Amino acid sequence: MSLFSTFKISASGLSAERLRMDIIADNISNAETTRTPQGGPYRRKMVVFSPYRSFENILKKEMKVSQGVKVEKIVEDKSPFKLVYNPEHPDAIKEGNQKGYVAMPNVDIFKEMVDLIGATRAYEANVTALNAAKSMAYKALEIGRG
Repeated sequence: MSLFSTFKISASGLSAERLRMDIIADNISNAETTRTPQGGPYRRKMVVFSPYRSFENILKKEMKVSQGVKVEKIVEDKSPFKLVYNPEHPDAIKEGNQKGYVAMPNVDIFKEMVDLIGATRAYEANVTALNAAKSMAYKALEIGRG
């Protein structure tokens, strides 16, 4: 494994976790949004990661090291919206047995905060790995100087 592979792997992890934190921030900022351009309340979004190369491909290509992680897609959480009774709200249901209820986004602030802490820790781990690789490269250069 080359030194630059280590940097690429850490960089891909940093990039993916930054996007994950951006999506979480978007979820938190839209936790009370009841009307979107698509119609209806905001739906929570989640990031799906995948390796650049699968394990099978690595074995087939002479056990070369994976080149990190990539964002496969951003998906919407299909869990149901929360119904909150607020008949004065402009988006309240006007008729039926749910009259007066407002469909609120399916964003749970506590879940988002836990995800944010996990993303932050993963980001910090990638920074630590990058700094360790940098330190090893520096020490190798010092050895080479004699």
